[in-house]
Amino acid sequence: MLELPQAVIDEIAALAYEAYPYECCGLIAAAPGPDTASATVSRFYRCRNAAESAKVYTIDPMDHLRSERDAEANGWDIVGVVHSHTHTEPYPSPTDIGQAPDPGWHYVIVSLKRESPELRSYRIVDGAVTEEAVVVAG
Repeated sequence: MLELPQAVIDEIAALAYEAYPYECCGLIAAAPGPDTASATVSRFYRCRNAAESAKVYTIDPMDHLRSERDAEANGWDIVGVVHSHTHTEPYPSPTDIGQAPDPGWHYVIVSLKRESPELRSYRIVDGAVTEEAVVVAG
């Protein structure tokens, strides 16, 4: 389960629209906990898509470093990655699955395919994709 504050959901959707026609990307951080299967997001870090592409994303290495350092300074861990799909469903593509770096991470996708943004989250372990519940926090 992934718990996202409404403000974070709004920020992710705003970034997806700002980055359009390219995919957007970012990282999410949460307080460390005993159960990596669930997380309550404390912070969303906007990152530049270094690929500058409508079909793939690459988190800018400097943005990744900045995010890691800020999360560490606040006692959080980076627990996942966020990106957008500009014209397809909010489901991991074969490229997304192949590039999933950490089986403990949450993989959040926001789709702009329909009139309103659709956000979903997944766990990707050894190529197997499992959708997880997204709960809106207070």
